[in-house]
Amino acid sequence: MRIWYQSFADRESASGYWDALQSFLQDQAQPETELVFKGVTPPDSYAHAISEWRCGREAIANAIHASDENYDAYLIGHFQDSGLYEARAAASIPVVSLGESSMLYACQYGQRIGIITMNPRFIPFHTHQVRKYGLQDRVRDIHAMQFDPGQILEAFDNANRFDEVLEQFEQQAKPLVAAGVDVLIPAGGIPMLLLSKIKSLQIDGAPVLNGLPVALRMCELAVEMRQKFGLEVSRTPEFVRPPREVLDEFLNNPRGL
Repeated sequence: MRIWYQSFADRESASGYWDALQSFLQDQAQPETELVFKGVTPPDSYAHAISEWRCGREAIANAIHASDENYDAYLIGHFQDSGLYEARAAASIPVVSLGESSMLYACQYGQRIGIITMNPRFIPFHTHQVRKYGLQDRVRDIHAMQFDPGQILEAFDNANRFDEVLEQFEQQAKPLVAAGVDVLIPAGGIPMLLLSKIKSLQIDGAPVLNGLPVALRMCELAVEMRQKFGLEVSRTPEFVRPPREVLDEFLNNPRGL
């Protein structure tokens, strides 16, 4: 199977992360899986809804391209899942995302989930995600470190920055666990990959979930379920696929002019 992995970073701005991400996921992939990594330029480097919208639009367009280019699945490797539902409705192939996959999988490891994001400006975005996925009773709280995406990327090449990320993560995690959270999710592929350097990481007994291999496995499973059993995403009202001319209008009018 061939999977398009859509990052919201790019090699030019985040070479340390990009190389580490490729190596990690290729090691985790099934032998028959080919991963093709694509980025966004300029990358999502500032924690704000307008940046999410810009990158999300590109993610939607690339989901259509992945369908047209006969990929087997499309994986949005961005925890905020920007453009997820639109991409799922626009693509003819399975569309899986990092945030949704992580939250759903975490439900199997504990009743109460805590999310720790990179920046407080992301908290409203994650709150909307939780409501959209119907997980308000499972995701109990969202805490934040104090990094923009561009800053936290430095931790892949700078040991002092890595120590700072770990310290801030622990500071935000401990009160969550003390309040009854069972599972901790770092909100983003960047912190997930960083913290995976510490095997079996737990904070006061609560496991820290690395959602990257989870999203990859869910993507591979979606392809397998489609190939073996004909299971497709529902095309009832939520994910009705528009006519081809509507997809072409979207692709050919990127700035709405």
